Parts: sequence; C-alpha cells; structure tokens
Amino acid sequence: MPVYLYWGEDDFSLTQAVEKLQAQVLDSNWLQFNYHKLIGDRSETIIEGFNQVMTPVFGAGERLVWLAQTNLCEQKPDDQVLNELKRTLEFIPTSSHLLLTTEKKPDGRLASTKLLNQYASVKDFSLIPPWKTDLIAAKIKEIAQVINLPLTPSAIALLTDSVGNDTRQLWNELQKLKIFWGDQSQPLDEDSISALVICNTQNSLKLATAIKNGKAATALSLITDLINHNEPPLKIVATLVGQFRTWTIVKLMQELGQTDNKALATAAGINNPNRLYFIRQEISQTTTQQLLAVLPQLLELEYHLKTGAAAWEILQTKVVELSLLFI
Repeated sequence: MPVYLYWGEDDFSLTQAVEKLQAQVLDSNWLQFNYHKLIGDRSETIIEGFNQVMTPVFGAGERLVWLAQTNLCEQKPDDQVLNELKRTLEFIPTSSHLLLTTEKKPDGRLASTKLLNQYASVKDFSLIPPWKTDLIAAKIKEIAQVINLPLTPSAIALLTDSVGNDTRQLWNELQKLKIFWGDQSQPLDEDSISALVICNTQNSLKLATAIKNGKAATALSLITDLINHNEPPLKIVATLVGQFRTWTIVKLMQELGQTDNKALATAAGINNPNRLYFIRQEISQTTTQQLLAVLPQLLELEYHLKTGAAAWEILQTKVVELSLLFI
C-alpha cells in the first residue's frame, strides 16, 4: 500500500524513516519532477498534495508526495477534503506514494483517521518514556547492532542512565563510540564509555529527584556534571519545571479525592496512566506545600537565566535552596 502515516515526537527516528522511504522510491535524477513536500495544515495544501500524488510519474523512479505537519488526523476535515482523501486512497497509482507526518497522535474518532488506518501503513514514532529504562536499553542494543558496535551489559546500562530517551543523541553517542572502538570484536565496556558520553535529560530528572528528596549534595554534584557536559541551563530548568509540575498536579488532585487515573493523567499531561503508580510512590513522602513552593522559584530561576545571570552560580544557589524545602 503506497500510503504512509508517520506520527510521534521522536523527530529523529521519524526523519530517518522518511529518508529511507525517499531512497527506496525516488530516482535522484528525477527529484524535481517526482518529489513534492507540502505543509499539510490547510485544506488547499492537502488537496494539492492529493492531486500531485495522482499525477503519473515522469521519467525514472516513482513519485513521492509528503504532507508534513499535517492536521488531517487532529481535527475534523471539511467534506471536500474527506471526499478527496477517500478518492485518493482508493485510486492512488501503485507507482505513487503519499506520506503524511505529524507529531501528534491521530484522533481515532475522526473519519479521516479511520480511512488512513484502513489504507495506510501507520507507524508510531513516540519518544520512549524516560522511566522505561528497559525499552531505552533495547533501543540502544538495536542501534548498536545496526552500526556493528558490541557493548557489554554494563555499558548499555551506563548509556541508558546517561543519555536517556533522546534518540538523536543516542545515535550521535553510539556513532562516536563506534569511531573510537573501530572494528574490534571485543565488547566496549563502561570504563571506556564513561569519559566519552554526554549526559542530558536523564540526569536532569535525577536532579529533580535529588531536590525532592532534600539531598543538596547529590543535587550539586548532578548540576556540576550537567554543566560540565555542556547541558544548556535553560534546558535543565525546563526539565525540572516539567517534572515538578507533574508531581504537583498529581499531589493536588489526590488531595482533592480524584481517583480516576485517566482524568488524573490528562490533567497532569501524562500520556500513559500506568505511570501514575510510580509517580505516587515518588511523591509519597512530600507535601503539597513543598511542591507548590518549587515552581515559583524555578520560574524565577528561568527569568534570571534569560536576563543574563551567571548560570553556574545561580544554578548552584537555587539547587541548594530548593533542596532545603524538602528537609
């Protein structure tokens, strides 16, 4: 079936899949005639894409029409778009390919989504949740096999802990390690990796946990590691804000007597309600007042960083102040 719907926030993996499809169906000498990329967020553009994909191939290779950032599966399309979609899906030539991509999960209630589920190859490129370390480890093994890089179990564990769910950085770090290790058949161990791998969001999440547990010394050590590995200060703060926001909303709604996990997950912006089991454990020893006191300080920290404050000094100071809230 020459129709594809790729969705999810893992833009790196999604882009890789798009490039693979392009290489499979297009002739590089005829790109100007047979490859069209359109932003599919307006009815006119979407219909233009449908018309393009029905056009016969010119020259060698096949035709690919890419509707990027489409909202076709996010909001109810008008009748004209829906009719054109149905016509296109039913009669698209076998030598033409229609690709639709979006960050957001398709709304299964929409007629357009139901049609695409019937006719298209649908692929999910959601980011692996950072707490699902088993899935992150499996992803590391998968990438390592692709680039023929043998790793010890301890090396995989270190990469899981250090890099987290950032697929782009996983690829970058593993390719860097491949260059370092070459074609050696002996597995690369954690000692060889530790000095070469850059930490990111995963350690920012550890920083949030250290602050929540009132462990100022651990928090200072983590913030030092993050800065030494060139993690942008505003990115650190963004991760902290997201984590403490989630904890605060869950704690507040628990105290209000909310027991519906689906409603609670929606309010807290949690895609998987099963994660609530772990979040409840994480905040079991904290009070609502403690959590509510954190967010204003993080917003103040963000303001100071954006107005030119010395990142190193203010991050250290604020991390200690935040940790003291939980003692």
